[in-house]
Amino acid sequence: MHRLSIILTSIFSVLLLASASKSSPNILYILADDLGYADVGYQGQRIIKTPNIDQLAASGMRFSQHYSGSTVCAPSRSCLLTGQHTGQTYVRANQDIQLRKDPLDMTVASYLKQAGYATGMIGKASTGCICKPGNPADNGFDYFFGFLTHRGAHRYFPEKMYRNGEAIQYPDNKGKNGETYSQDILLKEVLGFIESEKKGPFFLHYSMQLPHAGLWAEERFKAPYRGIWKEVPNAKNAHYRYEEEPVATMAGMIARADWEIGQILLKLEDLGILENTVIFFASDNGPHSAGGHNAELFNGNGMLRGEKRDLYEGGIRVPHVVSWKGVVQAGSSSNHVSAFWDFLPTACEIAGIPVPENINGISYLPTLLGNSEEQAIHEYLYWEFYEQGGKRATRFGDWKAVQLFMDKGGYAIELYNLDKDVRERYNIASNHPDIVAQAEAIFKDAHVPSPVVSWGNQ
Repeated sequence: MHRLSIILTSIFSVLLLASASKSSPNILYILADDLGYADVGYQGQRIIKTPNIDQLAASGMRFSQHYSGSTVCAPSRSCLLTGQHTGQTYVRANQDIQLRKDPLDMTVASYLKQAGYATGMIGKASTGCICKPGNPADNGFDYFFGFLTHRGAHRYFPEKMYRNGEAIQYPDNKGKNGETYSQDILLKEVLGFIESEKKGPFFLHYSMQLPHAGLWAEERFKAPYRGIWKEVPNAKNAHYRYEEEPVATMAGMIARADWEIGQILLKLEDLGILENTVIFFASDNGPHSAGGHNAELFNGNGMLRGEKRDLYEGGIRVPHVVSWKGVVQAGSSSNHVSAFWDFLPTACEIAGIPVPENINGISYLPTLLGNSEEQAIHEYLYWEFYEQGGKRATRFGDWKAVQLFMDKGGYAIELYNLDKDVRERYNIASNHPDIVAQAEAIFKDAHVPSPVVSWGNQ
């Protein structure tokens, strides 16, 4: 009887997907920048209001164990686009590195474009970091508007942004202040792309600046949070904008990001394409302490240890929601262990095209369809990071191993049992040498030497 139930469930899932996909569904991936695991209401945030993100979560599936590609932006986004973890993807660090042209670095946009999707990326380019301006068209994107370097995206009043490789000048902007707020332009571009491609199918990657430092927020979003915390104005320096109310401003930036998501949902609904659009929402890494803000003030990492630039859970476990009206069960949740490199195969299966073989990702479409019995699981997840002495980490089952200072040959491996110690407070490596040996084997298996970045001991 149980076997018959599984078969019937599978048949129902296939019919449901086919019914929803009379035409290939649109795919929208909204990526926040430095938004913590618990910076949003549905994850337990008690101070900052995020009603639109919460509604998105209520309309779809919440993932409680979803991981970013890395603990900083460029490698994390590289994992998202290429379906490879940081032991294999080309962009593994926030350095002068950019994805190579197709077919050397095929992205999810490349595969979807071949399947007839109109492909667009708006916001902070996810194809590199601080290198000279490149061209997302080299990696499958028909349309791009925004910042071609991540350093440029640190400014909310940029002197220029790019449309398909052409610089658009904003002469009244001075980087840290000016007349034209970048998020206003980016949101307009997002809504315009959706309007122009409403006949579908389209893939749009909206790569927000928010809530990355330097800090700036409109008064209407900042005002509700003024006076909640004691403010310590941040010091003037070359990198960040001076801000007298950095904490209220940070809260306002999260509120602004939430408002934008509400505007996008309204646009999809007004155009009558909400039911045929799969919406993914996540953050590229854990919360930051920068520009005068401290991640602990909002409890942005919840009960997790660490933040941006850590490979502990607070640096890499991120909020993740997938909403697909009429297909993904509203108000559902999953503890399926997944990561950014799973998006590419998931998108390919949604679009009905073959999943490429040279990736680390596993599609979680069965989970989205409520068919968890058919969900493949990872043997392990893996991360490597090239700042602060170099770090690497792996999760396999409930075990989590972290190793620091790889540039010194690697310190002793730390071991945590996430089922019993999600806060990673108790290093139990000495009690489980056999499990540590498994972690060492994973580290060796997962890492492919990079031609452009190293710890100095490869």
